[in-house]
Amino acid sequence: MAKTCTLVLLGALVVLSLLVSPIACSGKLAKVAGPHKPAAVKGHKNQTTNPSSSAAYGGGWLPAGATYYGNPNGAGSDGGACGYQTAVGHRPFSSMIAAGSSPLFMAGMGCGACYDVKCTSNSACSGKPVTVVITDLSPGNLYPGEPCHFDMSGTALGAMAKPGMADKLRAGGVIRMQYKRVPCKYPGVNIAFRVDQGSNPFYFKTLIEFVGDDGDLKAVALKEAGSGAWTPMAQDWGALWRLNNGRRLRAPFCLKLTSDSGRVLVVNNVIPANWKAGATYRSLVNYR
Repeated sequence: MAKTCTLVLLGALVVLSLLVSPIACSGKLAKVAGPHKPAAVKGHKNQTTNPSSSAAYGGGWLPAGATYYGNPNGAGSDGGACGYQTAVGHRPFSSMIAAGSSPLFMAGMGCGACYDVKCTSNSACSGKPVTVVITDLSPGNLYPGEPCHFDMSGTALGAMAKPGMADKLRAGGVIRMQYKRVPCKYPGVNIAFRVDQGSNPFYFKTLIEFVGDDGDLKAVALKEAGSGAWTPMAQDWGALWRLNNGRRLRAPFCLKLTSDSGRVLVVNNVIPANWKAGATYRSLVNYR
């Protein structure tokens, strides 16, 4: 009898622990169950692609909190912890951006990821999802009861409102909302490489922006002219990556991008032999 009671008690404790486990804030992609064939990535004669494994975006809605910063109808702020600067207010971001709390920002590795967000907790909420891009780090701590936080631009928060009720929603303080990870879609826009002003023949750093599909990158490598070897670049901060191996670098450069879910995109000779610090070089490809 004592043994039976002990087993029953242990079983009850296991069930109770599962019920009270907290919901984790997650920016990761749900993996596909079973075999999955990734969609092909289109290139052109001077740009080659090499797609590998992909991931699904079919997860359910998760709880979060939302506020806004900057002007009520603005783009949050120029700059931000991802380094996109004034691009946040222009196409394709179009001010639909958010600063994510640490589990979403992931020390900059979450820069560029896209999320659908919606709210029903306020009478001004439409309940219809809109898409935002992580372009900054949300300052401060989480508000009580929320696993993660989106500090949105005024434009993005207002987009969750019913027609004509954006100002009422923005005045609602901390909004309880839901979010889920979705692919980034930038029709007609390809990946751009903005060379940092501090770059020189021995030190190369670039901002990588407008990455489609996953939106964020987990690895970048550079191949110099006349070389068959890929040299890993280091994440500098936000969406900027650097290479400083102590010797003069030979351009033009090819860049190999690896997305969050492992898809690989090779961009040939995108940085020309006569590259300039501060210049932006646009590729002819993107993840599709």
